[in-house]
Amino acid sequence: MDEIYQKIKDLRVKNGLTLKELSEKSELSVSFLSQVERGASSLAITSLKKIADALQVNITEFFEDYSNANYIIKESEQKPFQIEGSQFTYTRLSGEFQGRNIEPLLVTLAPNQKQTQNYSHPGEEFYYVLKGGALFNVDGKEYFVRKGDSIHFPSTCAHFVENPLNDETTLLCVLTPVIF
Repeated sequence: MDEIYQKIKDLRVKNGLTLKELSEKSELSVSFLSQVERGASSLAITSLKKIADALQVNITEFFEDYSNANYIIKESEQKPFQIEGSQFTYTRLSGEFQGRNIEPLLVTLAPNQKQTQNYSHPGEEFYYVLKGGALFNVDGKEYFVRKGDSIHFPSTCAHFVENPLNDETTLLCVLTPVIF
């Protein structure tokens, strides 16, 4: 995770931006951005996306370099990763090409994973349960989806997901906009 913090600072400096200017562009506070650059604060995926947009880079810039001009992603090429502060494990399922509009991911939720922070952002989200089950809270209403079930909602609705089960849950997720 330290590499991400350093890359944020390096990109900010490379773009000639002060913390105040990055704050204005990302709508994140100067103090929060300062803590992030020092590695003193955890970073949610939504905040990382705001920073990437403000720096005019794809969010994958902060992770291991990966591109696939052949469109097919072999299982051996899929690299799971985690965002600090989250028990979710993400695996990118898409290649890299100009104009890509959707973000397909495998999302693995740890057993008894609880999340109480609501998120909302532009776009839409689709989840299909491959294994286990998940409790989605969308605009204050709860939906329990089991293996074989799916849920699809606008990301502008306040939402969060948790795994109330004692076993790992795996979700196929397709969302917009592209974040990784």
